[in-house]
Amino acid sequence: MAKVLIVAEHNGRELNASTARCVTCAASFAEGAIDIAVLAENGAELARLAAAIAGVNQVLQVDRAENRWPLAATLAPQIADLAAGYSHILGPSTTFGKDLMPRVAALLGVGQLSDIMAVETAYRFQRPVYAGNAILTVEADPGMTVVATVRTASYAQAGDGGTATISAAELATDLPVHTRYVELRADSDSSRPDLQSAARVVSGGRGVGSTDSFALIYALADALGAAVGASRAAVDAGYVPNDLQVGQTGKIIAPELYLAVGISGAIQHLTGIKDAGTIVAINKDEDAPIFEVADLGLVGDLFTVIPELTAALKRS
Repeated sequence: MAKVLIVAEHNGRELNASTARCVTCAASFAEGAIDIAVLAENGAELARLAAAIAGVNQVLQVDRAENRWPLAATLAPQIADLAAGYSHILGPSTTFGKDLMPRVAALLGVGQLSDIMAVETAYRFQRPVYAGNAILTVEADPGMTVVATVRTASYAQAGDGGTATISAAELATDLPVHTRYVELRADSDSSRPDLQSAARVVSGGRGVGSTDSFALIYALADALGAAVGASRAAVDAGYVPNDLQVGQTGKIIAPELYLAVGISGAIQHLTGIKDAGTIVAINKDEDAPIFEVADLGLVGDLFTVIPELTAALKRS
């Protein structure tokens, strides 16, 4: 019988929505046997939030001063020690999970499965390849621990109402000293919603034209209470930092509303937004590929349309 341990992603104050999405994935093959590991400096409140996720059986709270910052080199040995008795160790396919889970797999001496998008059985999964143009079916060895990342854009968040027990996990794990936290530098406004879990996202592309002009995108996002994203072309042009990049080589997201402003719609970008609920495209080129996937499209000059739209939203 499958028994799953999910590694919680958090910022020290609240859980990332990716954790509840991983629970939904796990519930499709291990209902009633899902635990969450919360590794933090003081994770009492985080553990309480994890215990409230529907479908979770137990929360393992690991409090150590070294867990104040989510360093993969520090977290991985602890997760490997927690892995005994679990058939599956899951993490989100976010920046956090992509950094952490390969280390966990290496410490356990197994391979890592990336981007689970569908479950056939407890050991048979589907994942996208070739920018989502093909789906690969992967079968894991039932005799080995499955370490995998979950393509969170493919799963809805598990609901609230859970009543999981919370247990303090005391680990005597020796932690490496060659990696340490120095400082955090954030180029983007941390007051905006997280790009990977936001319900609404406004993204700008090459058509925005400059760093200064990206102020139009920020203003529209703030009027909507949305996160800000960008195409690779905008990032490569230096308009915004690369942590805002959406697409095959950036972040894969599934917001309820996605506004693509001045984005042509290259296949690499569309890979990152194909699970969005509603896609709205604004572009002056009526032949732009983005209109082929958009639910709503507006052909127009973004330098006229966006200020008018932002003003209308503020009035309402």
